[in-house]
Amino acid sequence: MKNNIKIQLGFLFLFLIALFSFSGKSKTGKLTQQLDAVCERNNFNGSVAVFDGTVQVYRKNKGFSDFSNKTKINKNTMFAIGSISKQFTAVLILLQMEQNRLNLDDKVSEYVKEFQTKEYESITIRQLLNHTSGLNTLGGKLMFKSGTGFYYSNDGYNTLGRIIEKTSGKSYNENLLKVFKKAGMTNSSTGSSFNGGDFGLVYVGSLNRYEKVRNMPERLNSSKVGIPAGGILSTVDDLLNWNQALYGGRIIKPKTLELLTTQSSVREHSVFGKTGYGLGIMRNTQAPVAYFHSGYVKGAPSLLVYYPKTKISVIILSNIADESKQQEVIFRPHIEIKEITDGG
Repeated sequence: MKNNIKIQLGFLFLFLIALFSFSGKSKTGKLTQQLDAVCERNNFNGSVAVFDGTVQVYRKNKGFSDFSNKTKINKNTMFAIGSISKQFTAVLILLQMEQNRLNLDDKVSEYVKEFQTKEYESITIRQLLNHTSGLNTLGGKLMFKSGTGFYYSNDGYNTLGRIIEKTSGKSYNENLLKVFKKAGMTNSSTGSSFNGGDFGLVYVGSLNRYEKVRNMPERLNSSKVGIPAGGILSTVDDLLNWNQALYGGRIIKPKTLELLTTQSSVREHSVFGKTGYGLGIMRNTQAPVAYFHSGYVKGAPSLLVYYPKTKISVIILSNIADESKQQEVIFRPHIEIKEITDGG
């Protein structure tokens, strides 16, 4: 009798394993169909990947990194990631804080001469991090009294880059490369430190009628962009490593990570609607919890997402955009993919 029960339990165990395995494969198959359809429908050119932890669930490298020579995008293709760069700058500031070299509520005027004016004197480092300083362009009139609203500012993040250099005594690139190494990002760079490699050239227009963006990636170091605000180059695998290292507690302390991701302001994003904002990190205002940031430099829309509950990473990198269309159209594949992964 006991042997029969053992045999029955054994069959039940094997059945459950097979059932769960089938369910997982079925779910993955459905996701593949959905994401393939998004890429085809939107004529996507770039790289899309979904990882469950470090396990690849979906990956597609579609189109060309060099349109003229028909060079295909591959797993090592580096893309300009635009404002995804801001979370790296935020982390570098928080590392300076952990080393007691600054406090987030310090006045920026203590570190940057241009802020030693009556209008700018109350702006804090924290306000630059969460875009509540009122700053638009450096030297311009504030959009509102510091701390009373939200206005997205690239110049605010480029100012943070200067603070990092002042408090660390090292260049922004030196600080960043140290973090890259710690995160295992072996195929990332900046527009000012790029030494060649498999870089996805950037284009504006459509796949049938396009124009190459000149001076890339060098132009990312110009006043129009700025490395701390939007000048990093990276790959799918490196951004996965970044998510794993950052949210796995290998870059900053757990309490510091909580500070980074906790909602401290809210914005009406032009693409993603009502969006929470931490320090260099955007987040869903409704379930599921997702930490993310979009990026855009001329011709290169991107999105990096992390779901802390499931440890799923979603990475979408592209090297062409039709700037005659609205942002919602340019980011249509990114929106649709995030809606799918938000839904589980």
